Amino acid sequence: MNLTDSQKKIFAILFAAGEPLETDRLAEALAISHAEAAEQCVLLQQRLTESDLPLELRRLENSWQLCTITGYDAVIRTALELRSNTPLSNAAMEVLAVVAYNQPVTRSFIEQVRGVDSSSVVASLEEKGLIEEAGRMELPGRPVAFRTTAAFLRCFGLSDLSELPELQPPEETEETEEEEQLGFDDLTTPEEEK
Repeated sequence: MNLTDSQKKIFAILFAAGEPLETDRLAEALAISHAEAAEQCVLLQQRLTESDLPLELRRLENSWQLCTITGYDAVIRTALELRSNTPLSNAAMEVLAVVAYNQPVTRSFIEQVRGVDSSSVVASLEEKGLIEEAGRMELPGRPVAFRTTAAFLRCFGLSDLSELPELQPPEETEETEEEEQLGFDDLTTPEEEK
């Protein structure tokens, strides 16, 4: 795998960082333009894909991260003695969906959509780094607004929010023939029976 000097430097920076870095930071470190840094990242991404290395360069919105490819998680977890992450609860997934599709949103908006108090779930997702404060809304009381993070994109294997699946409208149930026969239209009121 032949890499240019810029690609080697990007590889080294991302390897050492261990977390996503913005294209602008890479460009600044290499003293090149944003466009050139982005182009070198794309070329490095292609070279890694073509190589036999268990690594990939993953783009997350306007950031890049060096990752291992799928299939090596078990051996890495064993070697580093990492415990398996606890899966997110249904409540956490609901809150993430509300935030991801409507961001920025307030806690009261989340609670209105879900119909239950969501403060502990929001706090838990914030602690896990999947959502973050996005500032304050220009509403009475200036409530805090939340948005998803780059960690959310990484965890769900997305490059950006445009890759979220489209929401399906709720299906309207059609009355079956049996339900039609038992319909309320055929009922009589006690007054009609007299």
